[in-house]
Amino acid sequence: MVSSTKQTWRRRAINTARNGRSQKRARVAAATPEFPIHPEGYDAKAPDAKKKSA
Repeated sequence: MVSSTKQTWRRRAINTARNGRSQKRARVAAATPEFPIHPEGYDAKAPDAKKKSA
């Protein structure tokens, strides 16, 4: 049989790990959305266009 102290500590550890899951999911869902690298109207030959990396 497990001591009540061990049981309590284990239960606390489980609850601590579980506590932040919903907030973490919300943060991930609210993160920066994917966006196109070359948006419509992008011109690679424009003078202010991003240079190709070698």
